[in-house]
Amino acid sequence: MTPSNVYFTTFRTTFHENLLQKLERLVKKAGMLDQIDFSNKYAAIKIHFGEPGNLAYLRPNYSRVLVDLIKKNGGKPFLTDCNTLYVGGRKNALDHLDSAYMNGYNPFATGCHVLIADGLKGTDDVLVPVDGEYVKEAKIGRAIMDADIFISLNHFKGHESTGFGGALKNIGMGCGSRAGKMEMHNATSPFILQDQCIGCHACERDCAHGAISFPEKKAFIDESKCVGCGRCIGVCPVDAVANHCDESNDILNKKIAEYTLAVLKGRPHFHVSLVVDVSPYCDCHAENDVPIVPNVGMFASFDPVALDMACADAVNRQPVMAGSVLSEREHCHHDHFTDVHPETNWMVALEHAEKLGIGTREYNLITI
Repeated sequence: MTPSNVYFTTFRTTFHENLLQKLERLVKKAGMLDQIDFSNKYAAIKIHFGEPGNLAYLRPNYSRVLVDLIKKNGGKPFLTDCNTLYVGGRKNALDHLDSAYMNGYNPFATGCHVLIADGLKGTDDVLVPVDGEYVKEAKIGRAIMDADIFISLNHFKGHESTGFGGALKNIGMGCGSRAGKMEMHNATSPFILQDQCIGCHACERDCAHGAISFPEKKAFIDESKCVGCGRCIGVCPVDAVANHCDESNDILNKKIAEYTLAVLKGRPHFHVSLVVDVSPYCDCHAENDVPIVPNVGMFASFDPVALDMACADAVNRQPVMAGSVLSEREHCHHDHFTDVHPETNWMVALEHAEKLGIGTREYNLITI
């Protein structure tokens, strides 16, 4: 397979070029404007707005660079993400918007609107045929699938389930609706936290398959009828519906790759990753720990697989940051992410994505 081009620049600046100007030059050099026609087209910019309390998420200033470039080329950009499966500040569109605005992702700072792609309760999704090894129909947020062009702006960091979170994680997991996220995280039915259920019957009314009943004034899910759509999770007002999270990390990584294929296939796409504040855990945490390595730089490519591979290689060439969780671990794997999370194998997602034809792990690193 022919290697993909990945463009890279450091975070070093001069009196004549700041970081935002350098990012613009990187994106132009990588060919985003030359190879994608943005004229009168909707462009979804997928980003993680950061869980409230976490300070490692990307500053909104970076997204403004992409927004302005797309607008200058006649496009209609919007920033987007889907609601989360877990309880937190981004589990429904209203809380999600509050969190995004609080972290600086508002129209005044970014130059465009924020759309939560899977709607108010995370139930507004589109079934996208994939016919993968694990996923036959991916459940993707509707606003993302309605867009003509897809751009990902990724914060590259560690992750407790996938090893690291980069382009594939931001796209595959991030673009799944709440039901899609549940499908990726496990293969079983949700269950009721009996001590939290208030017997309001909201889940029963919303279940299209008659899987929920109230035999003792508390909800009960019949697994023989449940299809695992996760809509009951979205409508429960007290978060009494939970998922088992019983899938292995390798299968999770493969499902993320298959969801990524659903998002990208059939339309122009481009990807930017910033290896900065490389926290050991996902930005979904309401806190962030000391970065495990020093800041590396900015990467851009049309190939998200090559992009993730280049970023992972770059991180693994870095010295360990003193005082970080990585500095406390035994370095027996010759891989920073595996040393932090020994139960993960981040290469699985890249190998599966390559098998699916999304991209290649082989790359030419072009430094500007």
